[in-house]
Amino acid sequence: MNATTLPSSPFLTKDLNKNYGAHTALENISLELRPGRIIGLLGRNGAGKSTLLNLATGLILPSSGECRTLGVATDKLDSPQLSRLGVVQQEAKLLEWMTVRGHLDFNASFHLNWDRALERRLLKDLELDEKRIVMQLSPGDRQKLCILLGVCHHPSLLLFDEPMSALDPIARAHMVQFILGLLREDECTVLISSHILTDVEKLIDWVVCLHKGRLVEDCAFEELQESFSEWTLSSAEGMLPGRFEDSFVLSQQGHERLARLRVRTKDENLAQRLAARHGASLATRPLSLDEIFPFITDGKEN
Repeated sequence: MNATTLPSSPFLTKDLNKNYGAHTALENISLELRPGRIIGLLGRNGAGKSTLLNLATGLILPSSGECRTLGVATDKLDSPQLSRLGVVQQEAKLLEWMTVRGHLDFNASFHLNWDRALERRLLKDLELDEKRIVMQLSPGDRQKLCILLGVCHHPSLLLFDEPMSALDPIARAHMVQFILGLLREDECTVLISSHILTDVEKLIDWVVCLHKGRLVEDCAFEELQESFSEWTLSSAEGMLPGRFEDSFVLSQQGHERLARLRVRTKDENLAQRLAARHGASLATRPLSLDEIFPFITDGKEN
């Protein structure tokens, strides 16, 4: 495939800034999502995640810099792009007096490619009663409805803002499988912002992390995970130092006979060399995304 036939980025920013008065929500963000990826948008509360998602949909506009969704500047998004965009928000505004069925039919009227078979499958898998009135729905069922409204037209770019926060574990498991299936079937690009990192970890192949409005990580999840690990050093002779001053050590616990280090390094042989240096035995394990998260935000463990 030559350069002229490569698919364009579903979402791209260049030197993007968003200010609210004196407050800077996003600062100098340059980002390019590749087609067909499931991207985890990570960050603490107030990091700028929802602002970035709202910029992607054109709900708000940049203060400066470039922001393009599905190949078009977000201030010029129109029906051709919006029909290919799916959005699932944590607190979406719904028509309270309408039934679930009425909401689905109303939404389907705007999409020629609305998938009734997918709609029926999700209603069943998520155990959502289509006869219920929206105002009577629990927070979890409202979120299920938002998911159907966001995905049944087979979007090219799907934006999830805390899509599973109100779902029970069974419904979350169904959603994880659905998102994975969506990527296989439609080659949809998914950008998912969630604090439930155990679920995010099962889905994503790329990580974008914001901290205080700045982009601090933009890499393959596998690459990120491989660079973090926990090393346990043990010395029967009590030869371990009171403190490891190596720059790759992020946190440490223990004493002269046993030390547990959490580290970040791409050097595959470094653990063995460190153990040999101190005459210690070694055990290693990878860190989960939950364990990695504090280090890629403020650099400290919880």
